[in-house]
Amino acid sequence: MNEKEVEALLRETKAILEGHFLLTSGLHSSLYVEKFNVLQHPKYTRELCNEFAKYFKDKGIETVIGPATGGIILSHVTADLLGVRAIFTERENGKMKFRRGFKIKPGEKVLIVEDIVTTGGSIKEVVDAVNQEKGDIVGVGLFVDRSGGKAELGVPQEKVHALLHLEVPTFKAEECPKCLKKIPLTERGSHHLKK
Repeated sequence: MNEKEVEALLRETKAILEGHFLLTSGLHSSLYVEKFNVLQHPKYTRELCNEFAKYFKDKGIETVIGPATGGIILSHVTADLLGVRAIFTERENGKMKFRRGFKIKPGEKVLIVEDIVTTGGSIKEVVDAVNQEKGDIVGVGLFVDRSGGKAELGVPQEKVHALLHLEVPTFKAEECPKCLKKIPLTERGSHHLKK
């Protein structure tokens, strides 16, 4: 799939939404990607993860890692396609870490996959967790890079592969044009889906 096909799929499944959104990062945006609108369809999830598998197939990957929550789905499907193990990180006391007995051996070749990247904070935390275990990060696969390639992920840019790049301005609340016009925030989640 090329980027136009990925974007068309996301728009078709209403995964790309327009409005006035408060992002997880605390920033405001006129565009929101509700990944679960596409990830609820196993066929589409498999097609998208197959792009990661094809791109990174010759890297000797032993384990695919994703941060909870959406990254869990992506890591499991991608690992299945590659025939390797899948694990995930999750927050404990505000810090992303391996739990549930998950371990990485020193030098183990890992692929990190993530759904939506705006600032790169979650991926950077996963990278830090892998580095702490002395794993070898051979790549980072992104479902959607909203940062315009500006997110600091903690790995060289040549190791990063995004299925879709979206350059969408984000704003602090006090600088947000829609807030200044008193346009209310758009409710996220399934409430936007009207019959």
